[in-house]
Amino acid sequence: SLIEEPPELELKELPSHLEYAFLEDTDKLPVIIAKDLKDVEKEALIKVLKSHKRAIAWKISDIKGIDPRFCTHKILMEED
Repeated sequence: SLIEEPPELELKELPSHLEYAFLEDTDKLPVIIAKDLKDVEKEALIKVLKSHKRAIAWKISDIKGIDPRFCTHKILMEED
């Protein structure tokens, strides 16, 4: 594996036109792809994604040059 330690992610339910594909094993490095792709298109897409998986930011902290605090959303609640 080219990724040292794939992050554990909670997979959400997707809209009916999308599905998960995995770049490692059957449950690691998930990507979301269109469900209506032909098998040959899915295979080609997954092959390209696998060959470039080190370029994908799997976590906010993986993005070079962007402080994770910039991408963090906080909701401040006012007390009544």
